[in-house]
Amino acid sequence: MLTYIEEYYQFLLKNPNKACHKIKVVYEKLVKDIYNPQQVSFFNEITEEEEQHIYIFDLKKANRPIEFIEKFCKHSKGKWAGKTIELELWQKAFIQALFGFVDKETGLRKYKKGILFVARKNGKSTIDAGLGNYMLTSAGEGGAEIYSVASKKDQAKVVWEEAKRMIKKSPALAKRIRTLVGGLYYDKMESFFKALASDSNSLDGLNAFFVICDEIHAWKDKNLLDVMFDSMSAREEPLLIETSTMGTVRENVFDNEYEYSSGIIEGYEGLESGIIDETVLPIIYELDSSKEWSDEKKWYKANPGLGTIKNIKDLRDKVNRAKNNPAELANLLCKDFNIRQNEQDKWLNFDIVNNESTYNIEELFDTYAIGGVDLSSTTDLTCATLLIIKNNVKYVEQQYFIPSERLEFKIKDDKIPYDKWEKRGLVTICEGAKVKYSDVTQWFLKMHNEYDISALWIGYDPWNTQYWVEEMEEQGFEMVEVRQGAKTMSNPMKQLEADLIEKKVNYNNNPILKWCLCNTAVKRDENDNIRPVKGQKQRARIDGTVSLIIAYCVLFDKMNDYLVLQEG
Repeated sequence: MLTYIEEYYQFLLKNPNKACHKIKVVYEKLVKDIYNPQQVSFFNEITEEEEQHIYIFDLKKANRPIEFIEKFCKHSKGKWAGKTIELELWQKAFIQALFGFVDKETGLRKYKKGILFVARKNGKSTIDAGLGNYMLTSAGEGGAEIYSVASKKDQAKVVWEEAKRMIKKSPALAKRIRTLVGGLYYDKMESFFKALASDSNSLDGLNAFFVICDEIHAWKDKNLLDVMFDSMSAREEPLLIETSTMGTVRENVFDNEYEYSSGIIEGYEGLESGIIDETVLPIIYELDSSKEWSDEKKWYKANPGLGTIKNIKDLRDKVNRAKNNPAELANLLCKDFNIRQNEQDKWLNFDIVNNESTYNIEELFDTYAIGGVDLSSTTDLTCATLLIIKNNVKYVEQQYFIPSERLEFKIKDDKIPYDKWEKRGLVTICEGAKVKYSDVTQWFLKMHNEYDISALWIGYDPWNTQYWVEEMEEQGFEMVEVRQGAKTMSNPMKQLEADLIEKKVNYNNNPILKWCLCNTAVKRDENDNIRPVKGQKQRARIDGTVSLIIAYCVLFDKMNDYLVLQEG
């Protein structure tokens, strides 16, 4: 008899249009793990003292939550209200994988975190609420603390309210669980199930057993996720599950989790960019390309419940509207096809911005470059750019600068991990309360002296830069004024957009530039000339974009001279 994992994998092989690449990779790995238990360690380098584990598949433990949901949990809304839940194959496969792999010696679960990213209206809340009720009553944990968590209390209560309705519709559960305004209580095990938000006063002192993190695409504070994960540390067999559709908030909690999950999947494939983490189960339903949105056969890649849980006619209507009204396309791609997007007032959509190609800085050794700098007036973000054309590809090397005395405030204010980017070498922390422009000069000198990348011209906005320009000229750099107006920047911006669309710009997958590009909006004049401006969120930085555009402005003016020197 096949497990649901195997059955689902065979279904995917027979129906390749109904599975994206990431889903195929994950379930291929899970099937292999069932038959070939591997010795696993959670350390990069193994020593004799460090413990290794062999994880086997326990069918009985894998099926317990499935059997509980299908026996005791009832639908609470619509035409199925009051009827027993029958989980779909893809839902059963996910739950089996999450609960079924256990340590051969201890019997404890392998996975500490499950991630389920899937388009809206595919039954996420049913899985969350059903598992919440199972962990509350039937996982064998005394004093279990179950939490549904979101950035706002109303969102956190969505899953909790669904669990509550499931209980009220089920005579067996309603008899055993007390449903109060502030929580669900299972007195037999002294366990409870509550909703929490980031503004809750009760985040300290938690001893969580099961945590449901709902719609993390809207989360802006990673601290909430860290606090909830850390709150499980005293439990022997805890579990945190993240469920979400895609969203429009870039380089925050969701992007961190998405990129990490994608890295784990790349690790399954043996790619150098992969991450090894056997404590996380990453399940990501999405289109493989945004171009697939008009092909109905491919819709299932992001919508495993299409035609059963999710109404296919409604989705057809949305697609037809988007074909006739492009303004609706971004929301459709994001919410119904799980393609990451940025906000609709921005210059470029995420699919255009996103380029995961990378390079090694040594590949650019002994080349000519064009520079661009966006200097902050005092405490803001400063960015320096080098633009190198090689083999018909435009390589972008950037460095960002932040004053040390403002770092903690800016991390909190911008809700962006500048400290982590500093550890990756992407950000220079300048001593004091202001960005030291001399640090920018030193970076250009470093790139010249260590990598022989020679900046022929460096563009800058002349506002408030006199002394720094003189310093750069004393070091032998040729400086070029670039005024930040539509007349100057429009054509270079349009060229940059074309290059990004064609994936001709390799920015080494720099997360700060990706964030800045996603934040950038445009202002048009009566002649359709454009210039970069911040969008509605004034704290969203665009300095990396402006610095790159300034370099493009110089390139636009000096292209022939640059190519002659580069090719010579």
